[in-house]
Amino acid sequence: MKKEDILHLEKLMNFLSRQFLKKNHWEDISKTEWSYICAELNDLIIADHEQKGIKKSPDLLGTNYLYEHLIINKLKKYIQNENAIISKPNLAKLSLIVKMLGYSNYIDFINSNTEAFNFNDLRIDMNNVNSNTVLLDRLVGCWYSYNRNLPEKPLQGKEERIWRSAMEIYKSETTGEYFIERSGGDQHKYFGKVTAYSDYVFIIMNSNTFIRQRHFISRIKDIKEKLKNPEYKLHELHFISTCISFNQEPIALFEIFQKADRRNFISDSISFPIDSDEIPASILKQLEDTDANRIDYR
Repeated sequence: MKKEDILHLEKLMNFLSRQFLKKNHWEDISKTEWSYICAELNDLIIADHEQKGIKKSPDLLGTNYLYEHLIINKLKKYIQNENAIISKPNLAKLSLIVKMLGYSNYIDFINSNTEAFNFNDLRIDMNNVNSNTVLLDRLVGCWYSYNRNLPEKPLQGKEERIWRSAMEIYKSETTGEYFIERSGGDQHKYFGKVTAYSDYVFIIMNSNTFIRQRHFISRIKDIKEKLKNPEYKLHELHFISTCISFNQEPIALFEIFQKADRRNFISDSISFPIDSDEIPASILKQLEDTDANRIDYR
């Protein structure tokens, strides 16, 4: 393997570390944890086969494939001796892994995945207030975001599309902050910070492809009383968000976050036409009146 191949493989292993265990580097993952990641990938492979109706048994990863074949025999061997002769990993297996992550093949993953996000560039600070960590803990998990760039002329609404983006909110093990990672079209990735004060939720988000910060705000009425009930489940959040368009005009976006099943959750993005049967009725109802949903910044 060339050094470039090693760097590509390292990028994949770091990606798996962040995706499944929220750890930034493959060296932070134990053998047992790599076995867990293999099991999670195998579940996704089986589910993919069943969804496609493929009768042939799927080619699953061995329990220790990631740790023994890729970590021990590739990455660690290279670290110990950069001149060592290292065989290339099975490209078909690597492509199978990244397909379960939403990419078409291994090369597509290498070309489109960037390094870890720079969360330090994002700031959400409010003086003399305490974060509502109880609410933030309820936000942790996987969501789907349905959003719509409301048209300049409301009558054009039927020509617009609704976008469903997969995303996850999680608590950083190192800083204690609440982060969000979200998919976009054409393998764009968005990342941000989340905080909550009283009844309000705030998100600031950026993209790995261009500087275009977006700001979200949501209010959950009577959330303090609701959180006193241990059985209370938060399944849906409604946001008004803003961003700067390419012509530098502030745009208001109406968005809904809905909980996703973690076991079947794949960080990918799908676009639906406005009349798609896959758009929940509750969301369509919220989006019917573009005048009511649009914020006038002028």
